[in-house]
Amino acid sequence: MAKNEIITTSGTHNVLATGTVIKGDICAEEDFRIDGTIEGDITCKGKIIIGAQSSITGNIECTNIEMMGKVTGNICCTNNIILRASANLNGEIKSQTIEIEPGAIFSGTCSMLTE
Repeated sequence: MAKNEIITTSGTHNVLATGTVIKGDICAEEDFRIDGTIEGDITCKGKIIIGAQSSITGNIECTNIEMMGKVTGNICCTNNIILRASANLNGEIKSQTIEIEPGAIFSGTCSMLTE
């Protein structure tokens, strides 16, 4: 395990509350809701929900992601990514499917993964 890396395996959903700041990488086995700030990479075997007030600087790898907050970094999502109207993404997307609501900001590139 790398320095400043957090690994979760509790079998419950993980939540990073508003006002919480983490500097370091995160690995999660289950779904993860982020409403705080993360400076580091995130790897999650489940779904990630990025709340409207959240801010992430780092790369994300996950199965599914629903984004309402701000991400500066690349996202590799094996299934589906949803950019809600309040989302702001600056980076590269790799996913099987992508949904972008009107009002979402996406600056970067997108490539589609094949099964």
